[in-house]
Amino acid sequence: QVQLVESGGGLVQAGGSLSLSCAVSGLSVRRYTMAWFRQAPGKEGKEREFVAAYKYNNGASYYADSVKGRFTISRDTAKNMVYLQMSMLKPEDTAVYYCAADASVIVSTLGQAYQYDHWGQGTQVTVSS
Repeated sequence: QVQLVESGGGLVQAGGSLSLSCAVSGLSVRRYTMAWFRQAPGKEGKEREFVAAYKYNNGASYYADSVKGRFTISRDTAKNMVYLQMSMLKPEDTAVYYCAADASVIVSTLGQAYQYDHWGQGTQVTVSS
């Protein structure tokens, strides 16, 4: 059974930093594209917004323009975990952050939430101004 469990969310002031973790079981992060998505308050009916992804087969990281230079995705294959280091946080980063995994997503579609088969339950990040 595949499980993705996010942790590390919380309340932080604008300009601050936060690190999210995703503990993965039932699949290997070595063989899956791992991604972070988010859903802002009031946007529950819309598709989750792509934040970052690490593609296992080319070793490349991809970021939404809105977080480029501020967020960093990484993985620990020994612990089978994925991380999202967030810095210079802004109030507009406030959202529920989700960890996602898929074995076959391609580069041109890795920003599309419906491409991912496995999801965590999410962790709330709130950035106060």
